[in-house]
Amino acid sequence: MVVTYNRRDLLTEALTALRTQTRVPDRVVVIDNASSDGTAEAVAGRFPEVDLLTLPRNVGGAGGFSAGIARALDGGADLLWLLDDDTVPEPGALEALLAVRERATTADEGPPTLAASRVVWTDGRDHPMNTPRPKPRATAAETRIARAAGCVPIRSASFVSILVDAAAVRERGLPVADYFLWNDDFEFTTRLLRGRRGVLCPDSVAVHKTREFGGTDADPGDRFFYEVRNKIWLFTGSPGLAPGERVLYAGSTLRRWARTFAASSDRAVLFRAMARGIGKGLSGRPRPTAALLREVGVEVPRL
Repeated sequence: MVVTYNRRDLLTEALTALRTQTRVPDRVVVIDNASSDGTAEAVAGRFPEVDLLTLPRNVGGAGGFSAGIARALDGGADLLWLLDDDTVPEPGALEALLAVRERATTADEGPPTLAASRVVWTDGRDHPMNTPRPKPRATAAETRIARAAGCVPIRSASFVSILVDAAAVRERGLPVADYFLWNDDFEFTTRLLRGRRGVLCPDSVAVHKTREFGGTDADPGDRFFYEVRNKIWLFTGSPGLAPGERVLYAGSTLRRWARTFAASSDRAVLFRAMARGIGKGLSGRPRPTAALLREVGVEVPRL
């Protein structure tokens, strides 16, 4: 599943990489967030096998993945491989994720709920924007099982190449579409993984072709609004984090915000975005995902 917005050429590269996987996906779903660069026409013309869902307006990465997952679940999917449109998986990426899922399966707990690829930048360095968070206080058994499979236990991951158990999504829900962008993948994966197992699979590699190398604390400008609003929503309303984790990650967030302000070339913009984010985060809650998706013609199946 690939969510895209006005990145026709990068999407073409990503879809070509999916075609040439050593284990080709059974089905490829592309969610086009109302692109204006000819994306829909390019996909229909060059990749006729793709299930293309074109939305009437841009609902962000959060809405796009929610819509795509709803479509996949309605079609009976068992496993979901989620990718951004600027992500190019190496040929063995999916095969490695599936192999790790099998190796990390236990008689008592079954397979891990989520397996994440190692994400690198165009020069081969690990991409700091997509480093899954190691799981604090992982049990000895959990660590042993992950290591035996060549993996590391994780607590969260990004939407840049993760393999997700569809049954867990049916139980715990879709990504929160109203996040639009930023923190939607963190909220979704922590919710799926609370009390369950997730692993980072170094043998599965995906190249994230961002324009620059850097983390999410790079100068975000006015988009900082979404970071602030969504973090408030996450810490005050998401069931993904236990109370102790909320304290831990809130402290980490404040440190990252401090670095963002210190590195910013226009702190006035960040202050205005932060003020708006605090106001919106404290004054309301995310709209129900099913209602938001219904506005763009997507019905959420009974989960």
